[in-house]
Amino acid sequence: MKTRKRLREKLSSNLSLQDLDQVYNSFDIIGNIAIIKIHNHNDVNAEAIASKIMSIHESVKSVFVQEGPIFGDFRIRTLRLVAGVNETTTLYRESGCMFSVDVEKCYFSPRLLYERSRIACLVKSNETIVNMFAGVGCFSIIIAKTVSQSKVFSIDINPVAAQFMKENIRLNRVFGKVVPLFGDSKEIIIADLKGKADRVLMPLPEKALEYLPYALCALKKQGGWIHYYDFQHAVGKEDPTEKTKLKLALKLDNLGVDYTFAFSRVVRRTGPNWYQTVLDIHVVSLPNKFL
Repeated sequence: MKTRKRLREKLSSNLSLQDLDQVYNSFDIIGNIAIIKIHNHNDVNAEAIASKIMSIHESVKSVFVQEGPIFGDFRIRTLRLVAGVNETTTLYRESGCMFSVDVEKCYFSPRLLYERSRIACLVKSNETIVNMFAGVGCFSIIIAKTVSQSKVFSIDINPVAAQFMKENIRLNRVFGKVVPLFGDSKEIIIADLKGKADRVLMPLPEKALEYLPYALCALKKQGGWIHYYDFQHAVGKEDPTEKTKLKLALKLDNLGVDYTFAFSRVVRRTGPNWYQTVLDIHVVSLPNKFL
């Protein structure tokens, strides 16, 4: 990923000042694919940017424009080829692991690299983890490779992502440590995973609040940890992490849960005055309705 300032500097000899204003803040490189966003999807801008990216990053074989926001229950995006090979499947490497992913048919963000490593380092030996929104399995597999004596139930509702997850389990040789599960995580938890988890991951801000009661159901009787991801709007001196805490405190108090907020941070900025946050919740005890 490159910052807007740096990208604008590199494009200053290729584009007019008016065109430079159409360049978004950054772009993603996933394996040998670059994904850019351009205001109004201007073809001239996109081609100039693609040419510059491919000249700087020799490993990049394809450049796509993301047309519109990520959408739907599967969190996918519409991509249009600008330059290079028309292939949306690639291999991405992170934390000593390898991930096969179709960047158009599966949700994937390299910008969660630090979070994936941070969470993996929190997991203790012999823990059981439920990843409610696993995608192609990045969080799950990095945990399994970092903490060999752990087990991760890795759930996703997107059938394409679930297939790539199975392939990534094979690529990283974590059979038995990561258990791939296809379906709606709330249904799978109620049917098969109630009371089994020491730790629950909720890396889908759009659904996290709705699914929080099911995350609580997945925890063992003595409680455990929930890693909750959220989107927050914050202006001026507002703290997006404090807004996340207030929202979660209201929900957890209404559910009768005994908890503490152990850690919070802004993961990244997602737009003007919008932020992705994470809250590590230590659940001390659960009311009987979750047991």
